[in-house]
Amino acid sequence: MLNPLTDRRVVVAIALLCCLLWGSAVPAVKIGYGLFAIAPGDTPSLMLFAGVRFFLSGLILLGYSALTRKPVAQPSGRLGQLLMLGLISTAGQYLFYYIGLAHTTGVKVSITTSTSTFFSVLLAHFLYVNDKLTAQRIIGCLIGFAGVVAVNLSATGFDLHVSLFGEGFIVIAAALFSIAGVYGKRVSAQMDAGVMTGWQLMLGGAVLGMTGFMTGGHFGAFGLEAALLLAYLAALSAIAFALWALLLKHNPVGSIAIFSCAIPIFGVLLAGLFLGETVLEWKNLAALVLVSVGIVLVTGSGRKVAG
Repeated sequence: MLNPLTDRRVVVAIALLCCLLWGSAVPAVKIGYGLFAIAPGDTPSLMLFAGVRFFLSGLILLGYSALTRKPVAQPSGRLGQLLMLGLISTAGQYLFYYIGLAHTTGVKVSITTSTSTFFSVLLAHFLYVNDKLTAQRIIGCLIGFAGVVAVNLSATGFDLHVSLFGEGFIVIAAALFSIAGVYGKRVSAQMDAGVMTGWQLMLGGAVLGMTGFMTGGHFGAFGLEAALLLAYLAALSAIAFALWALLLKHNPVGSIAIFSCAIPIFGVLLAGLFLGETVLEWKNLAALVLVSVGIVLVTGSGRKVAG
């Protein structure tokens, strides 16, 4: 019987939904900085904010799993794997991400974050026999990356200066995201993808939040709007990460990784909608076309994505 999670149309729909949700986090987090009175350069408070968000995301997923009678409790050996996954994908990735974010521009963050696509494709090539690099896949990744660059172009171009604590840390975060995807694919082979993601987010969020709190992180304000925004961010992370893990469980890593190039596109469009930023520009259309072409090339023309 055909697995619907390997059907190309289903995979594209779910992957783009994940990217839409992650893209919506861009304006939501920016709005959250104001509602929680967090200065963009206050890294400990940013880590606390992210930690609480992901901890709640994990609780949502584990609560849902318990209600649907999935085996939430895990043996100690597997909990060690889940803690490792949480440290890599949530605590480690976002620790480097937020420090890097404080030392570089949003344009560079969008571009360097998309390098996770290349890390994922390369790792999959060496680890999975059905996920090898091909000329078409390489071209697709490059075209998708060109779309990310296009959406971040301005009239003056962008600064090519790089630094370890800025762009260097963002690249490390992108590498950790890719490593977590490959490692999570192996862990999910032994357990439900939703349960795995719930533990990963909750444990990683707890480490991230405690690190932020112990280094002086705090919320300068908190009200109903802030609580509702935090609830939305937690819910979108729970849904997006769980669906992404499900796609990785049933499909080659390389064919899913290319979709992450769509996140900056959604981020720009939604930032324009909610933050009043300019959207109707040629570069956004060009970026959308390039990313779409990249996705088509990487996922192939067949009905099934899985190899």
